Amino acid sequence: MPMLFTKRAPYHVRSLCTTTSKHLSRSKCAHSSPIPTISARSVSLSSPLPKKQRKRSAPTSLVALATISATLLAAWHSSCTLHAEAPPEQEDDRDQNAKEDGLVDGTKRTFRLSDISAHDKDSQSPWVIKGTKVYDITDWIAGHPGGNVILRAAGGSVEPYWNIFSIHKKQEVYDILEGFLIGHVDPQDLVDGQVPLDSIDDPFDQDPKRDQRLIVHTDKPMNAESPAPLLSTFVTPVDIFYVRNHLWVPRLVEKEHKLVVELDDGEEKEYTMSDLRNNFQQHKITATLQCSGNRRSHMSQGSRHANGVQWDAGAIGNAEWTGPRLRDVLADAGFNVADPPDELQHVQFVGAEAYGASIPLAKAIDPRGDVILAHQMNGKTLSPDHGFPLRVIAPGHVAARSVKWVHRVILSEEESASQWQQRDYKCFGPNDTEKPNWERAPAIQETPVQSAITCMRREEGKEETKDVVIEGYAFSGGGRKIIRVDISTDNGGTWNQAETDIDPVNNGIRDWSWKRWKYVVPETKILGATVVVKAVDEAYNTQPENHEPTYNIRGNLTCAWHRVKYDP
Repeated sequence: MPMLFTKRAPYHVRSLCTTTSKHLSRSKCAHSSPIPTISARSVSLSSPLPKKQRKRSAPTSLVALATISATLLAAWHSSCTLHAEAPPEQEDDRDQNAKEDGLVDGTKRTFRLSDISAHDKDSQSPWVIKGTKVYDITDWIAGHPGGNVILRAAGGSVEPYWNIFSIHKKQEVYDILEGFLIGHVDPQDLVDGQVPLDSIDDPFDQDPKRDQRLIVHTDKPMNAESPAPLLSTFVTPVDIFYVRNHLWVPRLVEKEHKLVVELDDGEEKEYTMSDLRNNFQQHKITATLQCSGNRRSHMSQGSRHANGVQWDAGAIGNAEWTGPRLRDVLADAGFNVADPPDELQHVQFVGAEAYGASIPLAKAIDPRGDVILAHQMNGKTLSPDHGFPLRVIAPGHVAARSVKWVHRVILSEEESASQWQQRDYKCFGPNDTEKPNWERAPAIQETPVQSAITCMRREEGKEETKDVVIEGYAFSGGGRKIIRVDISTDNGGTWNQAETDIDPVNNGIRDWSWKRWKYVVPETKILGATVVVKAVDEAYNTQPENHEPTYNIRGNLTCAWHRVKYDP
């Protein structure tokens, strides 16, 4: 796999890794698993290095990579038993296998579930279970690419989390974990040879309750869209605003929550929520957030099956967001927003539940980019599902970049190394269905022009003429204004324009909001007909006629003409 980082670590860091590796290669260890191999792609910056380990001359990402690599080697080395008395090759294979299986003097070392649960996230030696095996992960925490998220599983089974983070399900990860094997779950606690389900922690058990009107696609994690007919107001109410969670909702306390800004030289500055509310000018931005998979089901139906949550047209919403500009916070932390270093290209965000993403630095510091750190939504404190107590709002970009529950901002030469930046939110050609090249495909940022029909209803008070009101939304990324919405009542044969000037203007510097539109037509004209909508933005971008030209296996950025048959 190609290296993500193009610059090498400072010499003293490289020497440490090389020396450690050579030392290990000369030693025979009690564990037979290979030395864990760390690629730059797997490194997450969600676990910052202590300041004393940083050097101003080294980019933070490189120091993190080198330090995590050294930590892995050291942890693996410390878990090995070096035999100075006898040549390693004379060791009995049965003894070797016994050690690998967690045996002591030929007997399995076992632990009761009550003992294992005591080794939770607050313990000095956290343990986890996989299958019926028990692992002491104390020495692995510092090197874990996902940071301290692994502690969520401490004292119980790691498998519910690995079912969420499916990236773990590969041999090299299993090999690393085996290096920390200490024994097995006591057979007395097993049911049919398995750890009982009631003893396995559910990471979603404290998720908030949701409005019953939401259309739920998955509940763990929660993925629920707004019913299209309820998207009838310029500002979408919080309780019916779509919910897109990749993991669980973290339980956070506003007074305890802190935002850490990590500069390019490794220096950090910490802000409380009070700091962010009171020490910076507050900005209100009305902006649309749209899931990258919005209308994915339309692509699946109109072309070929696309992988992912099969959203209809309701994974989108428009809200008023309040908070300080990210640009102002970065400047306060000591970053030169007026003349940034050329090598810095990205701002990474890390959420409290482990989600990570990034946006281009140019967007983050653009005075007209309107990127804010929001603590309010529609004039009220953020709800848990929408990022309480703090989230990023990167208007005009796909919602996957507006990280919720943000607790860390990192200035970097590289994009976020998270799977959500490197894999999930990318598009490919219609032919790339077997082994797409994830490295070559750029991560999605700004979104294309989009529109959809949300409601077709008989106009009130006109039962005799029976006019039908057709309504919907139109939106384009990058702050590009919608200049026209075209409506066809004969499946694209002829076109007319919908009314679009029905809402207030956006209060941001650029046009970050959707336009709701309306078109009235006699019912006799559309009975049994297929109604079609397409939008045009100020750059004269428009939507493709069908889904096949933009088909991609992930079903991202579905934006072909939306067709709905009128059949009252």
